[in-house]
Amino acid sequence: MSTKLNLPKLFGYAGLAVFGIISLLPIWMALKTAITMPTDVFSTANSLWVNNPVFGNFLRVLGLPSDVPPPANSGSPINFMIALRNSVIYTGLLVTGQLFFSSLAAYAFARLRFPGRDAIFYSFIAATMIPSIVLFIPNFILIRQLGLLNSFAGMVAPNILMLPFAVFFLRQFFLSTPKELEEAARLDGLSWFKVYWHIALPLQRGPLATLAILLSIQAWNDFFWPFLVGQKENVQVMAVALANYQSQTGQGQPDWTGLMAAVMLSIIPVLILLVFFGRRIVESLQTSGMK
Repeated sequence: MSTKLNLPKLFGYAGLAVFGIISLLPIWMALKTAITMPTDVFSTANSLWVNNPVFGNFLRVLGLPSDVPPPANSGSPINFMIALRNSVIYTGLLVTGQLFFSSLAAYAFARLRFPGRDAIFYSFIAATMIPSIVLFIPNFILIRQLGLLNSFAGMVAPNILMLPFAVFFLRQFFLSTPKELEEAARLDGLSWFKVYWHIALPLQRGPLATLAILLSIQAWNDFFWPFLVGQKENVQVMAVALANYQSQTGQGQPDWTGLMAAVMLSIIPVLILLVFFGRRIVESLQTSGMK
């Protein structure tokens, strides 16, 4: 029995394959550099393959004994574990605060009735059109005057309360929650906060998990604001540490192999989130747009 060739589907898969290769090529080049000897970086720059891969660059970045020495005059080594710890603390504080306060605001916009509710909500959503770069200077001046430079409090203060996207995203799901459950809880004497905490919030575990993943990826990749506020090593996040490591040229070239090894290690948490929870992100975003 002959099968009919589905040309549109074939071209679609071919296009996806091309875009996939283009998207993965920079990651492969970073990995290729990370497993290359420092002395062979420029001689093998035009090749897509590594003839003699080495993994000592990863050990060297982690501060473990390695048989691959860094190039001469490449600057001081990156303290990967401290930068990793700082990124985890920064991401955890930021995502926890954004989830809590954004869900509070979203529930208020979805269920509470007060004068000007819709006008306030749409004005709040309109704030997404303001470029974030405009807010950096006034936020930096405020944080400096408060004496919070080079502290986690100063790094998370401008963004820990609420995000317009998070409020809109969660409001769509709170609107879909059956009102009968909340009305019954109110008749039993629960306050609005207890209804939110014990009934509405547990029903939205899926959307909350999706939003947590999206916010975690965004916070993990934050660079400019942590670069302005947290330059000291005790609060320096991974993105800032990598940028400073690259700029330490000394009298020679940057340690490209060590830098790419650190980059590959730093993206592992993001890759794990996307591999295991990528489908949930897409489904929740589609649902929020349809409600």
